[in-house]
Amino acid sequence: MAERMERVVVTLRDVAQASGVSVSTVSRILDDRTPASRSPTAQRVRAMADQLGYRRNVSASSLRRGTTGTVGVLVPRLTDAVMALMFEAVERQARRVGAFAVVATSGDDVDDERRATETLLDRGVDGLILATARLDDDLPRSLRDRGIPHVLALRTDRVSPSALGDDEAGGYLAVRHLVDLGHRDIAVVTGPWFTSSGRDRRAGAQRALAEADIGLPDERVIATGYGVEAGIAAGERLLSSPDRPTAIFAANDNLAIGVVQAAGRYGLHAGQDLSVVGYNDIPLVAHLPVPLTSVRTPFDQIAADAVDMLFGVDSTPGGIRAVLPTLIPRASTARVG
Repeated sequence: MAERMERVVVTLRDVAQASGVSVSTVSRILDDRTPASRSPTAQRVRAMADQLGYRRNVSASSLRRGTTGTVGVLVPRLTDAVMALMFEAVERQARRVGAFAVVATSGDDVDDERRATETLLDRGVDGLILATARLDDDLPRSLRDRGIPHVLALRTDRVSPSALGDDEAGGYLAVRHLVDLGHRDIAVVTGPWFTSSGRDRRAGAQRALAEADIGLPDERVIATGYGVEAGIAAGERLLSSPDRPTAIFAANDNLAIGVVQAAGRYGLHAGQDLSVVGYNDIPLVAHLPVPLTSVRTPFDQIAADAVDMLFGVDSTPGGIRAVLPTLIPRASTARVG
C-alpha cells in the first residue's frame, strides 16, 4: 500500500520568515476582509504565500472573532432571473467585506421558507438576507424576536431592516411613460398581492394615472404570479375583449414577456398595436425580437445596502433603504396613433 502523504500546513510565520517581514504585516496583507494593498511589500508577501501554498485558516479566525464570515441568502428560486441576479449581486458585495454568501431556495411555501432559513442558521451563518418576504409572513417577526441579524431584500414587511428598489417610484415611471406617449386606456398586471413589490408598483401606477385624470377600473388590474405563464394568462384575459387596452404595464419582465406572447396570439405586435412596459430590466429583455421597455432595478446597490446593513458597515444600519429605479425606453412602447 502506498504511504499516505501528509499535507504540510504553511503558517503565517512561515510566510513572514520567507518574506522578511513581521507576522502582523503578513496577517494584515493576507486578510481578505480589507482592501488589497498594491505596495511592493504586499506584492512580495502575496507571491511568497502563493509559492509556499499558504491558505488562511478560516475556522480558527472565525473562532477568534465568534463569526463564520458567511451570509445566508434565501430566494424563492434561482430559475427566476431576478432572484439569480440578486444572489450574484449579494455574493459580489459580500466578498467586498470579506464574507462568503451561500444560497438556499424555498419556493413560495411559507413552511419551506422557514425550513430553509433554519438550515442556513444551522450552518452557522452570521446573518440572513431574505428575498422572500411576504406582507403576511411570520418569519421576519420570528427573526426579530430571536435577535437574529437579517435584512429583507427586494421586498419588505415594512418592519424589518430592508434594502429594495423604490417600487412605488418605479410603477409611477412606467405608467407616466405610457401617459406621456398619449395612452389613456392602460391596464396593469401586478405581482402577488402578498408582496410589497406588487402593491407598491400598482400604487405608483395609480399615482401616475391620477395625475393625468385617468381612471383604472378593476377589470384593468390583474394580480397574479411573477412567471411568464401568468403573464400569458393575464394578457389573454385583457386582450380578448373588443375594448382591449392600448398599453399594459406588467410589474416584472417575465409578466411582460408573457403579455407580448399573448398579444401575438391575437395578431397584435408590441410597439405597434400595443405598448408594453416591464420591470427589473433583466439582461434578456434588451435582446428580444422587440426589445422591451423596462424599469431597471439597481441590483448591485440594493445588495450593497443589504450587506452593509447586515454587517453594520453603515452608521445607520436599520430602517428601509429604497433605491430609485430608472426607466429604460425601448421598441415595445410607442406613441398612440
